[in-house]
Amino acid sequence: MVTRRDVAQLAGTSDAMVSYVLNGGPRKVAPATRARIVAAIEELGYRPNAVARSLKTSRTMTLGLVVPDNSNPFFAELARAIEDVAFDAGYTLLLGNAMDDDTREATYIRILIDRQVDGMIVAPAHGASSWISELSGTSVPRLILDRELELPGATHVLVDNEGGAYQATKHLLGHGLERIGCIAGLQGIHPTVDRVAGWRRALAESGHSRADGMVVHAAFGRADGYRAGRALLSGPDRPEALFVASDEQALGVLRAAAELGLRVPQDLAICAFDGIEGSAYTVPALTTMRQPFEDLGRSAVEWLLAKIADPELAPSRITHDTTLVARGSCGCPDPPGGDSAIADQSAPSVPSE
Repeated sequence: MVTRRDVAQLAGTSDAMVSYVLNGGPRKVAPATRARIVAAIEELGYRPNAVARSLKTSRTMTLGLVVPDNSNPFFAELARAIEDVAFDAGYTLLLGNAMDDDTREATYIRILIDRQVDGMIVAPAHGASSWISELSGTSVPRLILDRELELPGATHVLVDNEGGAYQATKHLLGHGLERIGCIAGLQGIHPTVDRVAGWRRALAESGHSRADGMVVHAAFGRADGYRAGRALLSGPDRPEALFVASDEQALGVLRAAAELGLRVPQDLAICAFDGIEGSAYTVPALTTMRQPFEDLGRSAVEWLLAKIADPELAPSRITHDTTLVARGSCGCPDPPGGDSAIADQSAPSVPSE
């Protein structure tokens, strides 16, 4: 096995000088010496021992991420954004898929603690769980993503769920629609509570407060959205528009509407939430509140790295805005050829029959 001493001998320098080049030490290395060391590393195929380096620096250069379900495109796109930022910073991302199971979620968090990750990002599947006290008892920098939990020392990175739902519902109202129902997420979790609140606030401000029987709660999945859509659209007093709390649910609603003989948007207008890539490729394409995946990933990783560098850094709450992407499912023009972010129009036209 090639060692650091082998590199130093071939480059005609000391072990310490090789270390300075590899680890970015405080001592300046002459350009000619650096070039010899780099050439020796390439010629010998030397790879630093990550375990030995972590013992010396007390860092593993790894971050942990636990998500509820990485088969959900929202969490897949979010994880990709986080990994991109971590990779650019020289960190490896270890991913745990909770599969919406609290026990599995807690197990992954324990594993990541045991693996001595330098920082951890958790998007909780439901809410407070057994891992809260366990993670609180460690010095691992921790960040909660997409949810709000009482976790001492944790920073939260979120989007303005209530504001996004409010804007989506106002957009539907701007189309002249009045009976606007809601397919929400599971009860009790932060995004659901805030998105339902935003939907209700928009209706109340517009004088349409008859909403109690127009909301159905379901998990954030296609099959769940399909079942909720069938339940809400099959009655005699069905809504003429829906605010759907996730794009994945909305895909199921499109199937339910088609089976019930409802045309979108002529018979049923839909505005969803998340802005996953697939929302641009339905027919019609989904109007949605796009979450800024790249900004969320960057905020999460940059805060964790700052916390790793400065353990005294105070926790914070970082909130990002969502952006309306108006497409054909609400009655706006459907852009050809896939995705196109169309700015919100203050007075959209009513969809023609």
